[in-house]
Amino acid sequence: MNKTELIAHLAAKHELTKAEAGRILETLLDAVVSTVKKGGAVSIPGFGSFKQHARAARTGVNPSTGDKIKIAAAKLPKFTPGAGFKAAVDPKAAARKAAKAAPAAKPAAKPAAKKAKK
Repeated sequence: MNKTELIAHLAAKHELTKAEAGRILETLLDAVVSTVKKGGAVSIPGFGSFKQHARAARTGVNPSTGDKIKIAAAKLPKFTPGAGFKAAVDPKAAARKAAKAAPAAKPAAKPAAKKAKK
């Protein structure tokens, strides 16, 4: 789905004109971009979060010449999907994770304390 199809879907789902849906989508995207650009995070429960990720400077290798080159540090946007989004995409993986976490959630049974004999 591209941006135009998303706008058409929003317009049809919420009885908006395509122009109104386009302005809403632009406002949403502008808010996410400007917040992440400033170093903040945008979290949408059940969907995921957008934040800025700093990548450190490093040394790389030019594959054609084999020479070492310096790669500058960079700030990149990062999206981390939420649990609801992951479960919607792959329900079996979510079920496996829940089954794996269930035994760990129960506290281990403590052995009964021995009474001291006098």
